[in-house]
Amino acid sequence: MLSQELRRLPGVARGIAEAAVDAVEAARARDAEGLREAADRLAAADSEHVGLVLGSVVRALLEDLHPDGLAGEDIQDVLEQCVRETLSWTGELDVDTLVVVLTGALGVHQQEDGEPRPDPRRLAWHAPVLLAYLLMVSNRRLDPYLTAAFAEIMRAETVEMP
Repeated sequence: MLSQELRRLPGVARGIAEAAVDAVEAARARDAEGLREAADRLAAADSEHVGLVLGSVVRALLEDLHPDGLAGEDIQDVLEQCVRETLSWTGELDVDTLVVVLTGALGVHQQEDGEPRPDPRRLAWHAPVLLAYLLMVSNRRLDPYLTAAFAEIMRAETVEMP
């Protein structure tokens, strides 16, 4: 269920928020079918905005978990623990896609020339899995992070307008 702030978002943004909340809740509940359905809704939305929102939430959670800075070992630990946790309930995890989600959120993913872009459906499945893991280990709620991500995107888009 969306918070009051997220319910006030315009149509497309609200749809992204609803699908993100549903996907993360399904991943937390280890509901593979519910996750697939919500991830399909995320993948059908504006992929640029979905990536910005989910990437922003992943980055903010990582920064909160590692206030003194994120080291390579921290990233490796997050990946290993998330993989272990996810594989305990589904075999659909693709480690390479999870790495793309994590490194993309941190702004360090380098797309090679000619390399195909990752499948939006796979990204839309893996980002909520990573978020569910980060929320579990941080004992935090998703809504404040989503609200902040949308606020930042709207602020940036308003600043960019002539």
